[in-house]
Amino acid sequence: MRAELIAVGTELLLGRIINTNTAILGRRLAELGVDVYRHVTVGDNVERLLDAMREAAPRAELVITIGGLGPTLDDVTRDAIVRFGGLRTYVDRTVLAHIRRRYRLRGLAMPAADRCMAEVPEGAAVFHNHVGAAPGFAVSVERSWIIALPGPPSEMEPMAERNLASFIRRIRPEPSLILSRTLKVTGMVESHVHRLIARWMTAQPPVTVGIYAGASEVDIVITAKASSRARALRLIQPVERSIRRRLGPRLFATDQEELESVVGRLFVRRRATVAIAESCTGGLISHRLTNVPGSSRYLLQSVVAYSNTAKETALAVPRPLLRRHGAVSAPVATAMARGIRDANGATLGLAVTGIAGPGGGTSSKPVGLVFIALSHAHGTAVQRYRFLGSRDDIKRRAAQAALELVRTHLTNA
Repeated sequence: MRAELIAVGTELLLGRIINTNTAILGRRLAELGVDVYRHVTVGDNVERLLDAMREAAPRAELVITIGGLGPTLDDVTRDAIVRFGGLRTYVDRTVLAHIRRRYRLRGLAMPAADRCMAEVPEGAAVFHNHVGAAPGFAVSVERSWIIALPGPPSEMEPMAERNLASFIRRIRPEPSLILSRTLKVTGMVESHVHRLIARWMTAQPPVTVGIYAGASEVDIVITAKASSRARALRLIQPVERSIRRRLGPRLFATDQEELESVVGRLFVRRRATVAIAESCTGGLISHRLTNVPGSSRYLLQSVVAYSNTAKETALAVPRPLLRRHGAVSAPVATAMARGIRDANGATLGLAVTGIAGPGGGTSSKPVGLVFIALSHAHGTAVQRYRFLGSRDDIKRRAAQAALELVRTHLTNA
């Protein structure tokens, strides 16, 4: 079963609102075995919405509109669907009572204009809105189902989960779902990952393999379509095992798990602790670690030592070392890691210093230069990195590299 999504709203085109609905709906439709072929966004204009539906309907069994169901003049979706299908409407008394009750609970009288939200096409399956006012609906037009969902994500998501999901299960010719397994790699560029797993990238349905590069990691997504979750897993597992053998310890997590959670689990398993000294990352590493419940078991202290004076007083970095090498250097990163570890008696001392930009760089120390040091019982290892991107990109990539350095150490310990 194929679907195309049409997001409705001039505010989406102008960038005033980020469209999260299509991402949410795309994931849910995949779980239901529906192939989403296209996303389109149109403004609050009946003619443009009609054009989008005319293009989508010949290609897709499901044409799903999102937004434009309210009571104002710019809410055009209902009118466009009625015109597209040559349909008549009626007032759904249950929906009207629901809208009136919402106003009554707020101590208000329902405006006459809101009555239009209770109008639905004749013959439509009505999706009652348990969060907001405007209902959704599904109506058959020729060979397609035209489906209308509300725009606010807080209303769209529960309606998709409850009403749309059960509707699709009822009308689809045979049960199926699309299941994906994500394997995460960090510290490698996309092209390198591709070279290592190229032989699996040519896999054909029902199993496919794709690579998706983010700011600080590369995701390998193995997808299978089958009649049940168990069958999809059976298709995915041999491919996953082969890719795992190929990439080995470069893989750090699966599906939704983040690097900080993996590191936290390793700390608990090793009964190890850490103290952190951050400069250019400004506390981002500590923020990520403390997002993990139970991190107080292993994170002893975090210091953001941004100035040279702070590095001297809080981390015992010798002043002559700072003068000779500068704050962004391997010797200073090493001293920071040792200083924070010694001050806390931690198993590991982690330190980061660098130039996040956009200013402050020189020919010898350019923007994006970062040193990360890890102090442990057998010495201190320091790594030099050169990250590209905005200030925020450099900070996030440095934090990711620091956590990966810790993960690698704890894994090999």
